[in-house]
Amino acid sequence: MYSLIMGNTDGWLEKSRVLEYTDEPAKKYIAPRGEINISRLAALPALAMPELHDENSPQVAHIGHVESLKESGRKYLFRFVPSPYFHPIPSEQVEARALDLNIDSDGWEFRRTHWAVKGADLFHALGPLLIPSLQPTVFRFPTDELCEDSVSVMMPFGKEFEAVYETLRGAAEDNDLPCVRADEIWHESAIINDIARLIYKSRVVVADLTGRNANVFYEAGIAHTLGREVVLVTQNPNDVPFDLRHLRYIHYLANDQGLKKLREDLSRRLHALFNNS
Repeated sequence: MYSLIMGNTDGWLEKSRVLEYTDEPAKKYIAPRGEINISRLAALPALAMPELHDENSPQVAHIGHVESLKESGRKYLFRFVPSPYFHPIPSEQVEARALDLNIDSDGWEFRRTHWAVKGADLFHALGPLLIPSLQPTVFRFPTDELCEDSVSVMMPFGKEFEAVYETLRGAAEDNDLPCVRADEIWHESAIINDIARLIYKSRVVVADLTGRNANVFYEAGIAHTLGREVVLVTQNPNDVPFDLRHLRYIHYLANDQGLKKLREDLSRRLHALFNNS
């Protein structure tokens, strides 16, 4: 659930405009007795943006939160505080994800000043558009590309893992998904930037922890930080580090029968991830 503040984000809004374009379950939560619960409304993450095609305002949306929300006559006074952790998002990209955000793109919602409460998960819906504003110093994320419906694989390099990789790629193909391993791309002079770019663009990252490879651990950490779905696989449960043992993983054997089961298990997991979002 999140607040959508459309149009007037400079500190006040007419009461009659609050909870417009809001469905009944959200209204019952925010106004359980017919009157708005200010604490509940203020606690929601917020997406604030100008009306579409408003020539007097930059056409970008901001993620943030609301402070100092209070009633004042026929108005609500508030202060919108943009998050320092994310870059602004172009308004047309928000419009393109209207369905995921539960915004009425066919009517006038993008063109009417109002405050709605939506039942959608803001960060899940906008996840691919969320570019971190705090860039690392060791490598860089792309700022002109978006997350795609694709799978990337982080694993040790070596002939003994070739059959494993083909199995992982086969599971992605079972779901009509492209699958790429870091050594298959070369866009940057520094390989770490290629790896960061690959992880950034992938919706799901498969990390093979077999052998406790330090590079794979590092790459899994990047993926977790970006909020990507990370599927852990390993031949040896003891190779799962302590900090990740609370997460589920796929245990497999590196023989024909074991790889067949790995493909089946991963294929099911990918199907669930890409069809339940």
